[in-house]
Amino acid sequence: MILKTVSGKGFSAIAGLAAALFLAGCGGPSDGGEERVITGSVNVYSGRHYDSDLALYDQFTAETGIDVNYIEAGGDALIERLAQEAEASPADVFITADAGILWRADERDVFRSIDNETLNERVPEQFRHPDGKWYGLSKRARIVIYNKDMGLPEGLETYEDLADPAYRGMICVRSSSNIYNQSLLASIIAHDGAEKAQGWAAGVVANFARKPQGNDTTQIEAVAAGLCRLGIVNSYYTARYIGSDNEQAAAIGDKIELFFPNQNGRGAHVNISGAGVTKYAPNAENAERLIEFLLRDESQKAFARGNNEYPVVPGVEAEGPIAAYTGFKEDDLPASVLGENQPEAVRIFERVGWP
Repeated sequence: MILKTVSGKGFSAIAGLAAALFLAGCGGPSDGGEERVITGSVNVYSGRHYDSDLALYDQFTAETGIDVNYIEAGGDALIERLAQEAEASPADVFITADAGILWRADERDVFRSIDNETLNERVPEQFRHPDGKWYGLSKRARIVIYNKDMGLPEGLETYEDLADPAYRGMICVRSSSNIYNQSLLASIIAHDGAEKAQGWAAGVVANFARKPQGNDTTQIEAVAAGLCRLGIVNSYYTARYIGSDNEQAAAIGDKIELFFPNQNGRGAHVNISGAGVTKYAPNAENAERLIEFLLRDESQKAFARGNNEYPVVPGVEAEGPIAAYTGFKEDDLPASVLGENQPEAVRIFERVGWP
């Protein structure tokens, strides 16, 4: 079976190709000597759902002539798909929005190791897999926001402080099933140990203003409305409000303020979106070219302008609304640790009753 270049973008084209290859890999009709030849394209499975990414894919195609075909779905769903498709998969690149999901993908053996000098030079060791299985593309901080009228509670300086009974009934946050919260707790396990991390999680539960619900946007709007004094959210969500051209969104942004914890210690928790070349990539060279492109200075700035993420490449300055919230001290914990500590984080959340 010979497969020609997939032209055009969208779910249907690559999904049809995936289905054909999956059937072939599962014992479908075969002449016994198939050769997969796909040239001039790169096939992306992405857990990111941002228009800024699609604009970058278009630019990559315009510059290189390489078509970018993509599927967008949840990170875990795409990992399962990659694992099921195995060597029949058309995917060349897997992209996702959290180091914890990159770890899950690595656990399912969906990446190949690459030794790419350009990527190794561009991405700090902290934000890439030690064996070249994935590389960070952008980063964000998981921060505390507070209601401007209510003010930042006295004595709040660290993530650990959020468990203080002084802040009873003040905190809005997502559920424990959220990967961003799992990665935050994973970082606390790394710094403070599992026992103290469990005490922290129990203390935060006791300080909930309400049962966890919704996404980070929900928490921002609740803090702005005064339903809770504090919220735990990702930095890029806040910049969408603070820098919005939409009058209603900007009004919400005017009612909140950002706080970066642990500035006198280890620094604020940072996480990444990242990408890796898949284990059975039919277009591995094009896959590396795409990841290199996404790590160029201008692409890094586009992540900032388009989705308020911080560049992962040192020396590239953020642009857009998020540029007003730079210069804070970052935790230098390797992103891989966020995944390694994820199972313990999930167990702790279950033990303390964090919904």
